[in-house]
Amino acid sequence: MASSLVYTWKASPWSSHAKLLSLLPQDGSGRCVLDVGCGDGYLGERLAARGYQVTGVEREGGYSSQFPSTVQLIPADLEQGLPPLPAKYDYILCADILEHLRQPERLLAQLREVLVPGGALIASLPNSGNFWFRANIMFGRFPQDEKGLFDRTHVRFYMWSGWEKLLAAAGFRIAEVEVTPVPVSVMVPGQWESSFPVLGAESVFYGLARLWKRMFAYQFIIRAER
Repeated sequence: MASSLVYTWKASPWSSHAKLLSLLPQDGSGRCVLDVGCGDGYLGERLAARGYQVTGVEREGGYSSQFPSTVQLIPADLEQGLPPLPAKYDYILCADILEHLRQPERLLAQLREVLVPGGALIASLPNSGNFWFRANIMFGRFPQDEKGLFDRTHVRFYMWSGWEKLLAAAGFRIAEVEVTPVPVSVMVPGQWESSFPVLGAESVFYGLARLWKRMFAYQFIIRAER
């Protein structure tokens, strides 16, 4: 599985992190969230600040000494399944994790059992049907990148229909779908990431992704129910 420290907070208003958080109510009101593959706790920390009780699951080495004290951390290797958990959860967050697992269907089935009735699974899912992915394959390339669609630690490569089938097989129904654009802001030097041209390019790609998600979505952001 990928070193979670490769992944950090993405500040773009069109990023998967912004979209994931937007699918949870602004006021947590003490509701419980399970952050699966939580990395260094950057999403959980923001949810805790909104009033949620957050539990994070991450493997040894996937988090640092800066892990937030407001998130309960349970170290575990998700390839071995869910560890014992202290509660059931109103929301389960799977941010950039399912594609790293050899058996994501097993984990999803376990997550379904710890979701309260009426709860929701919130997940970000990479799109292997994205035009950039297709173009690389067409020209005989399969990069081994540190992150992104060609992250070298991805072991599952699904397009939209594949994710639909995987979630349905685990007992989930997709109730809401958002998309993210090609993340231009993470491909340029830091001083340019918030510049007008970069944000403008992301805005255009976001519009295309909303029009034709199977071709232009970089990631699918979904809310699924039991």
